[in-house]
Amino acid sequence: MVERTPAQESLRRMIEKSRNIVFFGGAGMSTESGIPDFRSAHGLYSQTNGKTYEEMLSIRYYLNHPEAFWTFYKSVMLHPDARPNPGHYALARLEKQGRLKAIVTQNIDGLHQDAGSQKVYELHGTVRRNLCMACGTVMTLAQVLAAPGAPRCACGGIARPDIVLYGEPLDRTVMDEAIRAVMNCDLLIVGGTSLTVYPAAGLVGYPRGAKLALINLTETPFDQRADLIVREPIGQALDAAIPA
Repeated sequence: MVERTPAQESLRRMIEKSRNIVFFGGAGMSTESGIPDFRSAHGLYSQTNGKTYEEMLSIRYYLNHPEAFWTFYKSVMLHPDARPNPGHYALARLEKQGRLKAIVTQNIDGLHQDAGSQKVYELHGTVRRNLCMACGTVMTLAQVLAAPGAPRCACGGIARPDIVLYGEPLDRTVMDEAIRAVMNCDLLIVGGTSLTVYPAAGLVGYPRGAKLALINLTETPFDQRADLIVREPIGQALDAAIPA
């Protein structure tokens, strides 16, 4: 018999009663896989070489200093050895059960897909795909990692990661599909995100009559609107609440 905490048991019951669930996750979803949380005290938002991480991950910095951008990007943003944690696998199970209709993620690591999830809306893109700025050829993560400095296409053009850099808007099509999924859900599970970055955080306002479950170690601006708050590691909570 699985022993659950009271919060895990409450989450299990909410999931059991729902038929159209959407999960919305942020950086905290992948910290249990060894990928740093940007906004944690030991995360990426600090000073480096006199510049902020936001500046070095901006479209302007990429265009003006592609070699420096790629050196920095490879050293702090790519985690090729990271593997899905129990939370990723739990969500994949829930999708196979037919209850989870979509995952909306702010993460760019591709771990949801590695765990087996099929319907994943990546609001900020993915490190797994890179595009030649000259001809549009797609380069894989392996090709990027193998290239010295800025990866170059066979045509001679420099590649860029297919992620949303600072100074760029979110992909409108992906955002619209995510909004549509959230609007139609009967349970929105939000995990591992501070819900302070917009427009992504605004998704929490779209459900029509759905229950809201928040899984986060710290408070969020939406705590008072939640039907359930779980102050536990997200992988642990999801794994316990979603049985095989």
